[in-house]
Amino acid sequence: MKAEKGVESVLQHQLSQQESEALSRLQSLPSISPGDSSTFYEHFILRGIRVDRVQPGLVSCSFKVPPRLTDESGKLCNGAIANLVDEVGGAVVHVEGLPMNVSVDMSISFLSTARVDDELEITSKLLGRKGGYSGTIVLLKNKATGELIAEGRHSLFGRHNSKM
Repeated sequence: MKAEKGVESVLQHQLSQQESEALSRLQSLPSISPGDSSTFYEHFILRGIRVDRVQPGLVSCSFKVPPRLTDESGKLCNGAIANLVDEVGGAVVHVEGLPMNVSVDMSISFLSTARVDDELEITSKLLGRKGGYSGTIVLLKNKATGELIAEGRHSLFGRHNSKM
């Protein structure tokens, strides 16, 4: 009974003006198809990203900043930048058929800001690999101005192909 009362109080909670405005900036909730192993989180952060180029050790993407990833002043949230560094940095070292690598360390330099509808170029390069440990660098640039928005260093660990 106690848990039910807690749920009722949450359901009856009135949204504050700030919460209501934040909710209204969400364009739509992603639909996840049966059999799709990705999460709501991945759909939320990555919806709208376009992969432009893939080659060994390099992934280049384009991304138009959506309102759902901005703060109250219309700037791309630092948390969204960190998520993009994590996802695109992990993509460059992913090996098909193996589980995704686990982030070991990330450091991000936030150099500028991006606003709603700014087109970003996100480039991830493999810096090196030693056994199951990989290091990447991820650059987020404004496509129109060439301005560097953020630079992220991302290290990951994962299973690697056996030499046997």
